Amino acid sequence: MDMRRASGKTLCHKQFSYDGILDDQGKMILGENRAVLINLKSKEHKSVDPDYLSYLTVYTLVHHRCMSALAQECDLGALVHHILPPTHIFPAFLERKTSTSLKNHNFGSHSASLLQAVSPSNDCRPLLVLVNPKSGGKQGVKILQKFEYLLNPRQVYDLSKTGPEPGLQLFSTLKNCNILVCGGDGTIGWVLESMDKMTFPHGRPPVAVLPLGTGNDLARCLRWGGGYENENLHKILEQIEKSSLIDMDRWQIKIEITENKNTRRASEKGDTPPYSIINNYFSIGVDASIAHRFHVMREKFPEKFNSRMRNKLWYFELGTSETLSSSCKNLHEQIDILCDGESIDLGQDASLEGIALLNIPSIYGGSNLWGRSRKSKGRMPGLFPMKNAEKMQLQTRVQDIGDGLIELVGLESAMQMGQIKAGVRGARRLSQCSTVVIQTHKSFPMQIDGEPWMQPPCIIQITHKNQAKMLVGEFLFSRNIP
Repeated sequence: MDMRRASGKTLCHKQFSYDGILDDQGKMILGENRAVLINLKSKEHKSVDPDYLSYLTVYTLVHHRCMSALAQECDLGALVHHILPPTHIFPAFLERKTSTSLKNHNFGSHSASLLQAVSPSNDCRPLLVLVNPKSGGKQGVKILQKFEYLLNPRQVYDLSKTGPEPGLQLFSTLKNCNILVCGGDGTIGWVLESMDKMTFPHGRPPVAVLPLGTGNDLARCLRWGGGYENENLHKILEQIEKSSLIDMDRWQIKIEITENKNTRRASEKGDTPPYSIINNYFSIGVDASIAHRFHVMREKFPEKFNSRMRNKLWYFELGTSETLSSSCKNLHEQIDILCDGESIDLGQDASLEGIALLNIPSIYGGSNLWGRSRKSKGRMPGLFPMKNAEKMQLQTRVQDIGDGLIELVGLESAMQMGQIKAGVRGARRLSQCSTVVIQTHKSFPMQIDGEPWMQPPCIIQITHKNQAKMLVGEFLFSRNIP
């Protein structure tokens, strides 16, 4: 048996410059006519600035007698479907005529902004990998290194250093590509919001998720699992190749602070809302109070929140504390809601300590607040009062992340949240609508996609923004899915 390394056009040289062009002799010509040639047999090479050079090596194992029949061109190996060949990346300044266009593409990474990619001619779908190394303890760092080894390193980006824009800009010119976001729900929202600000001439690429956060609610409902547990990345890439496409609704939220002379105090200044777009859910009251306490504690003592299991234990402890204090008791008396222009009676059955608007069927790390819908049964007209008939009809409505509707539910207490988590009870269904207007008359804790803040009295408007293309897995991590 013999081991050979195949890269570029020949088997005897290891060569690829992502900021240059390969000539017929296997040399890489850079912007200043600098070149490098690395011979794997003699180990001789000419030096070059490392900031301008990256390498990709594909290993092939063959018998001695089969070497003569081995193709001289690199086939990029078993992951060819996901790899963007280095020969399809070239300096963008070769096509730009003015320096003005360079400024328009400057995203804080000079080398990335100088690159441009073209689509492979085959049926491949190159994968852009965006990794948040701060998610999942040390998992993010390890995954970043593994993907840089498996794929073209120019496909893998460390979000803590560059943000998502350089990678998205490079892949924006490709006709067919996928995006893999490695992080929590907040990281996914960050990437989707960055995509909103960009133009994709060939259509917005779909997004898959490798869950590294604490709750990972979006990853759960898209069947990518409740958390990465050191699974083989080859299998994950295979699942991405087999995944199906779905459109996910996204919602615009606008918050306007209202003047209330009776309650405005210096202690009620509040915080800045973390997002202006809802991908997963938005909530006010008891659950946001627990999330806000968790956020404050993590900011003060980050060393106590260094694993997914520890985070869940902290949530349990803070939830118990909220049960005893009931800080959002009788919330329904301090809040007004209009759904599609109709007022919602929040105190019709029992007092509420929280409300939640749901875009996906997962919250709190796998809980389904909307619950399962009942089958619709035929009823004789006039048999039940109108209000009861509307309630019964609401129980039959199905939640769908791409139907242009958002679901409103009520939460009675932190104790009820625990029962929902255990699967023995559901939240109270209040409405299913396309527009929501909320007015609060006192300060309340709120959260968007798990990011909490304290909000003074305000008017909140929620409307449909757009749809994002997402990839749905095939139950690779079904044990983690609710």
